[in-house]
Amino acid sequence: MPTFPDNPFITPSPNDPTCLIIQGDWTLSHYAELRRLIAILKKTGSSFHEANLSQLDKLDTAGGQLLAELLGHDLLLQIVDRHISMAKERRTLLTRIANSLADEGQPTETRHGALFELLEHTGQAAVTVWKHLTNLLGFIGLTLGGLAINLVKPRNWRITSIVVQIEQIALNAVPIVALLTFMIGAVIAFLGATVLSDFGATIYTVDLIAFSFLREFGVLLTAILMAGRTASAFTAQIGSMKANEEIDAIRSLGLNPLDILVIPRVLAMLISLPLLTFVAMMSGMLGGALVCALKLDISPTMFLSILQQNVDVLHFYLGMAKAPLFAFLIAIIGCMEGFKVSGSTESVGRHTTSSVVQSIFVVILVDALVALFYMEMGW
Repeated sequence: MPTFPDNPFITPSPNDPTCLIIQGDWTLSHYAELRRLIAILKKTGSSFHEANLSQLDKLDTAGGQLLAELLGHDLLLQIVDRHISMAKERRTLLTRIANSLADEGQPTETRHGALFELLEHTGQAAVTVWKHLTNLLGFIGLTLGGLAINLVKPRNWRITSIVVQIEQIALNAVPIVALLTFMIGAVIAFLGATVLSDFGATIYTVDLIAFSFLREFGVLLTAILMAGRTASAFTAQIGSMKANEEIDAIRSLGLNPLDILVIPRVLAMLISLPLLTFVAMMSGMLGGALVCALKLDISPTMFLSILQQNVDVLHFYLGMAKAPLFAFLIAIIGCMEGFKVSGSTESVGRHTTSSVVQSIFVVILVDALVALFYMEMGW
C-alpha cells in the first residue's frame, strides 16, 4: 500500500494494510486531487478488502462517485450495510451511486445474426397480437355484460347521449360516405365497361355494380371510413378524459365509465353504420348508373329493370347483415384504446393511431371470413 504524504483523504490503516481509512471532505472542490490519488492507487495495483468511513466529513455526488469507483460496487454496499450509524441521507446517496455504477458496468447485449433477430421480432409480435386479442375479448365481454344489465334497467338508458353520438357518427358522415361511394361506383362502372366490352357483354356492368356494392363495397367502404373517422374520435375523446383524470372523477362519483362512455357510443354505432351502409349502397349504384347512362347508353329505366331481374334481394340482406358486426367491433376498439391512454398527449396520439389501424385490419379480416362463409353456404 503506497503512502501519501500530507494526504487528508486516503490513508492505510495502521493495524490492517488492506483497509483504507477514508477521511476529509470528498466534495467537488477536491475532485482533481481525489482523482489523482485514486489513479495512483490503481496504477500501483494496490489491493484492499475493507474501508473505514467513520472519519469521512463532507460528501457530495461527485465525491460519492469517486468513492464508488475506488471501492467498487460490492465493497461499497457492504460498508454501507455495516455502518448502521451512518446518516440516512449519506447511506441513500452511496447506495444509489453504487447501483448506478453496477448498471453501467453490465455487459452490453450481444448482437446475433439476422435470423435470430427475425425470430425475436416475430416472437415479440406474436406476444403483442395475443395481448391485443385477449384485451379485445375481455373488453367485448365487459361491454356485452353492461349492455345486458342496462337492457333491463330503462332508467339507466342515456337517450340524449345516444342521440348526440348518432348525429356525430351518422348525420355528419353522410356527405363524405355518399361522395366517396358515388365516385367508386363510377370507377367500377368504367372498369366493368372497359373489360366487358371486349366480350360484348357491357350490359352485365349493371350486375357488376349491384353485386359489388350490395355484398361488399357498400358496407366495407363505410366501415373503413368509420374506422378512420369515428374510432379515432372515440379514442381521442376517451383518451383526453383519461389524461385529464375525468374518468377518475366519474368513478369517484360512484358511476361506471362503461355505462357513461362506452355503451352509448356502441349503441349509436350499431344504429348509424347500417344507415350509412344503405346510403353507401344507393350512392354507389347511383354513380354506376350515371356512368352507364353516359357511356353505355343504358338508361336509368333499363338499369332498374336489369337490377330487378338479375339481382336478388338476398344480396342486399347479406351486405346489411355485416354492418352491425363491423359497427360493434369498430366502437369496441375505439373505446378500448381510449381507456389505454396513460396520461400524456403523446399517448393519446399513439393510441388513436393504433385504434384506426386495428379497426381497419379487423374489418377487412372479418369481411374476408364472412365472404368465405357466404361462399361455403352458397349464398
